[in-house]
Amino acid sequence: MGWCQTDRRTKMWVSSRTNTLRRHLPPPNLTTPSQAGPQISPSPSLSLSIKQQAKRHSQSRRPQISPPRLPPPTPQTLAPPSPRQRRPTRAMAASPAAAAALLALLALAAAGGVAADGSDHRYKAGEPVPLYANKVGPFHNPSETYRYFDLPFCSPEKVKDKSEALGEVLNGDRLVDAPYKLDFRVDLESKPVCSKKLTTEDVAKFRNAVAKDYYFQMYYDDLPLWGFIGKVEKGGKADPSEWKYYLYRHIIFDILYNNDRVIEINVHTDQSALVDLTEDKETNVEFLYSVKWKETPTPFAKRMEKYSSSSNLPHHLEVHWFSIINSCVTVLLLTGFLATILMRVLKNDFVKYAHDEEAADDQEESGWKYIHGDVFRFPKNKSLFSAALGTGTQLFALTTFIFLLALVGVFYPYNRGALFTALVVIYALTSGIAGYVATSFYCQLEGTNWVRNLLLTGCLFCGPLFLTFCFLNTVAIAYSATAALPFGTICVIVLIWTLVTFPLLVLGGIAGKNSKSEFQAPCRTTKYPREIPPLPWYRKTIPQMAMAGFLPFSAIYIELYYIFASVWGHRIYTIYSILFIVFIILLIVTAFITVALTYFQLAAEDHEWWWRSFLCGGSTGFFVYGYCLYYYYARSDMSGFMQTSFFFGYMACICYAFFLMLGMVGFRAALFFVRHIYKSIKCE
Repeated sequence: MGWCQTDRRTKMWVSSRTNTLRRHLPPPNLTTPSQAGPQISPSPSLSLSIKQQAKRHSQSRRPQISPPRLPPPTPQTLAPPSPRQRRPTRAMAASPAAAAALLALLALAAAGGVAADGSDHRYKAGEPVPLYANKVGPFHNPSETYRYFDLPFCSPEKVKDKSEALGEVLNGDRLVDAPYKLDFRVDLESKPVCSKKLTTEDVAKFRNAVAKDYYFQMYYDDLPLWGFIGKVEKGGKADPSEWKYYLYRHIIFDILYNNDRVIEINVHTDQSALVDLTEDKETNVEFLYSVKWKETPTPFAKRMEKYSSSSNLPHHLEVHWFSIINSCVTVLLLTGFLATILMRVLKNDFVKYAHDEEAADDQEESGWKYIHGDVFRFPKNKSLFSAALGTGTQLFALTTFIFLLALVGVFYPYNRGALFTALVVIYALTSGIAGYVATSFYCQLEGTNWVRNLLLTGCLFCGPLFLTFCFLNTVAIAYSATAALPFGTICVIVLIWTLVTFPLLVLGGIAGKNSKSEFQAPCRTTKYPREIPPLPWYRKTIPQMAMAGFLPFSAIYIELYYIFASVWGHRIYTIYSILFIVFIILLIVTAFITVALTYFQLAAEDHEWWWRSFLCGGSTGFFVYGYCLYYYYARSDMSGFMQTSFFFGYMACICYAFFLMLGMVGFRAALFFVRHIYKSIKCE
């Protein structure tokens, strides 16, 4: 290897051409049928408190997960509402940060947003207001959802699907016209939907759904509403075969309006209108519904506030601020520790190494100065290293843009599919960053096969994600769940990757190759590497990764519960400002701890710090995946093969992305530190 200096010999460039993507707490009063009373309403203004409901229904099958309960949202993290409710694609396009993205992919990513037929949400008395049935599924398995008419409800002769945007399909939404007619300001009392004879198979299907706490989700003028399809009465008996299962056949819609706009909708059931599903026998059922309208002074601009207000309750804010204070203390302690190293240890090293050159010639060099001729020796597998660095940089840019969109209010509650649309679009548009960083750094490391490095960069994250998706989509197809993507949606994603992601990756790679930048090293690299002295076990890679990942994880673990409860449960998360602060703290702690461990490694005369700094920086991803095990078994009631495979499969991809992003941060911090200390001494 040549000298690592600015006057290094010119690198040889080899030119060649290349062809070239929940979910746990329900509303304050939406508990499972075996936990709560007949009122099932997402409104925070409750007629019964949680304690009153629990007192009235002491025969619960399982304890509540964690109070207070929030309405089941779509499985995505959400932000405060925008001043005016808009269609998902318009909301995204309205954001300056996402405007270019949506203009570039509008024809591919959107097949028509799911919104009210009246774009201004204004109606006259007697006019129809759009009501769409979305999906049904087990309350505790947010990924396991099915089409509404997969259960034998009253259905029209021809079910009419609603066109949906890409993000909504990825979110598992499958909207169809509901069998209920809720015209604006038209009261109805016990209006029949249909009379239906349930076969023994239908009874068994409904009983199985009631036993698993199935809930349904609908959208009325873009307002979400939920309800349970039935309840279980245990009667104080422990044997499930002696329990009684009932189906609700009469649901009541309470709708609030202000002038010509719909403001709020709640749904509850008539407890006197039940169908016994305990025995397998044919049953005649008449499904009914009632509609009650009431005027409210709440303005239209504030109608979505109730869905996010629960995140801002005082006791929730106290926990979030405790998390930030805990993280800040960690940062301060670590900063103080590193300041001690930089101001005392390094200062002493500088004084010792600079003291009397003649005396230094008579002494044998030791410590980190001793390996100055090897510290900038390029790492092994430099193509893989450069690809990991470029992919980590792209994921860091993706996370930053997502935070910016969240902070400006794009992901307001129940903006269906906005998060998934943003992830797909921004990932596609930032692929050029990955190509540029990877190829540029690879060429700085005197790599020659930059085309192979570029292909490796494109597959490093997308490859494992694609394989995971193929397996999980196959599972969803076997379960006939809405999580299974239609063939057309898969084609759209492939087109986005082919027409946007890959070309930008190639353009970024070409720009990186032509940047002709050289690796800046303050010391020359010797021809032959020094032998690394024997090291104690705690200085090996695995123990160092464990130490490096623990502190960053301890800075974010309190906030992790709220994130998991939103993505894999039914809690609404809207405090993005706090989450952004925690993210900044995570980056600082990761950088500091990696720098500290890199110094100790160099002081032990171990010059192979390149991969070590990347692995130590990204080791927090392993701790997050360990937290997944704890959350699944201790904090959630998820069960079944499909939900389990979705949870651990997609979390593995998310933790892998964490590993690459934080590994990049750790290496960049370590590289800056190593260059700084070796510039401060005289290297011969």
